[in-house]
Amino acid sequence: MLDVHAPHEPIYGWRDFFIHLATITVGLLIALSLERCVEWQQHRHLAHQAKESLGKEIRGNANEVEGALEDVHKQLDMLKRDVAVLNRILADPKKPNREDITFKYAIRTFNDVSWRTAQSTTALSYMPYDDALEYSDIYDQQNDIDVAEHDAVRDAVIAVGPLQNLKAGDLNPGGEEAAKIKEHFEILQGQLGHVQALIEELDREYKKFLAAHPE
Repeated sequence: MLDVHAPHEPIYGWRDFFIHLATITVGLLIALSLERCVEWQQHRHLAHQAKESLGKEIRGNANEVEGALEDVHKQLDMLKRDVAVLNRILADPKKPNREDITFKYAIRTFNDVSWRTAQSTTALSYMPYDDALEYSDIYDQQNDIDVAEHDAVRDAVIAVGPLQNLKAGDLNPGGEEAAKIKEHFEILQGQLGHVQALIEELDREYKKFLAAHPE
């Protein structure tokens, strides 16, 4: 807060008045400039901290891409085998020796704590537009993956639900039920293929970022 004080000495005439007014004006301008300079330095420091934190988080996430793709490939392989099992069930639905359905869904998420912090502290507004856009594109892609994975989890539960209580020696699901289960598994295959494509696109975004921002 800026304080303006009355003159300590009496003012004699217009000349003294204008000198005093000019002194106050110059003082106010200096004080405002210093205040703006301090704010600018604080905003610059906040943006710099956010960039460092975001860069570190992105590098850490980039190291997880290979593992995430391996998880998706394994799950797609399991689904392929399970669909083959369901095809055999459909061919002979009364066969008592049930083959196991092996599918298990696992999620590997990408961190976004630094991104959410940068948003909540408004640090992004103090960055150059191109920099903020670069970060936004990467984290939007991560969010698309999160949404797609959670949709896949929901449908994975629906797909394997009817098989949860079956035991070795139980009769296989009937033809109509097995057909529905197979349909769910095939939908899940499509969802996982979509997740895989999103992760591969994110990998390209990471590589582009890391090439532009070497440590």
